[in-house]
Amino acid sequence: MPTQIKHKSSTTASRAVVGAVTTTIACVIPVFLVAGLAVQIRDELRFDPAGLGLAISSYFAIGAFASVPSGALVERFGPTATARTGIAVSALSMVAIGLVARSYPVLLVLLALSGVGNALGQLSSNATLAAHVPPRKQGVSFGVKQAAIPVSTLLAGLAVPAVALTAGWRWAFLAGGALAFGALALVPRDGLVRRTRSRGGRATGPLLVMGLSTTLAAAGANALGAFLVDSSVAGGLEPAAAGLALTAGSLVCVIARLFVGWLADRRTGGHIAVVAGSLLLGAVGLALLAAPRGPAMVVGVLLGFGLGWSWPGLLNYAVVQLHPQAPAAATSITQTGVYAGGCLGPLSFGAAAAAFGYSTAWLGAAAALLLAAGLMVGAGRLLGRHSTSSTRPVGDHIAE
Repeated sequence: MPTQIKHKSSTTASRAVVGAVTTTIACVIPVFLVAGLAVQIRDELRFDPAGLGLAISSYFAIGAFASVPSGALVERFGPTATARTGIAVSALSMVAIGLVARSYPVLLVLLALSGVGNALGQLSSNATLAAHVPPRKQGVSFGVKQAAIPVSTLLAGLAVPAVALTAGWRWAFLAGGALAFGALALVPRDGLVRRTRSRGGRATGPLLVMGLSTTLAAAGANALGAFLVDSSVAGGLEPAAAGLALTAGSLVCVIARLFVGWLADRRTGGHIAVVAGSLLLGAVGLALLAAPRGPAMVVGVLLGFGLGWSWPGLLNYAVVQLHPQAPAAATSITQTGVYAGGCLGPLSFGAAAAAFGYSTAWLGAAAALLLAAGLMVGAGRLLGRHSTSSTRPVGDHIAE
């Protein structure tokens, strides 16, 4: 009988991870499709690179505004209903872009709408993993979930030669919408396990400091995906080599997110310190990108992607361990920072690059990560004070 219970628990956890990954991909893919198919879309809808930047920033801005309300909805209605809602919003927005986006303003509105779906999908996935995965395996599960985001960029890139250049960019969005609707069947049901309510108080202060840290961290790290190729080409690198650097960086990011999650399950604490250390080394990587060619650039890409952008899953894991009674509401605060950074980062980096050059812009992005690391250290200290006054340790919140 105990073997059967253990097998059932393992199966439930596996389904939760699969559901969280597919939900994440389905809800985040619209923005990556717009970015990946920008050349083909611009030819028809007639907007310039500034228009593309505005569209992507609007997506993240709506996500930032929707994050905290979405967290409350997940806690009220459960991760199953909200995950399905998020997937449906994302899928419908892609289908609508493919069918009715005949002008730039329509594209802007539909992409911004998909930002709401992404907020719901991200937070419902966090709650799903918190509810269905045992604490001793949550680190790697959050790593897998966050690794799905750079995988989405690779899928969007594949859509260019596979669909956009053959059938047209609209068919790529229609196909994306159809695949997203298919993810509805993989969302696990609520009620398979019971979360007990923690008696510990909420660490609102540390979460707000973390939210500010993630804003700066995401602002600096998002510049990697948005400007690495253009910066490298401007510095004299061949376009093919610059594209290869971006692909290699994305793969390193996937591996790093999985590794830090695996490592978290083998540690009893100190996760916030690891996040801060990752941001610090990531800052070194971004500073090295001020030299767009040679060994410094290679090391900069590896450190920037591998460490400067490896922390989201580990941070979500740490926050869920802190607030097992309300994982979606708690992670909505730090996720707001991620979305705000995704909105402000490309805009500020682009302005700095236009005014002062890419080298100065990369140094500014490195400074943002350095400050983010300092704030994360401060949040860790606040958490230490909070934990000493807590009536019970967090983490044992799953009744299997």
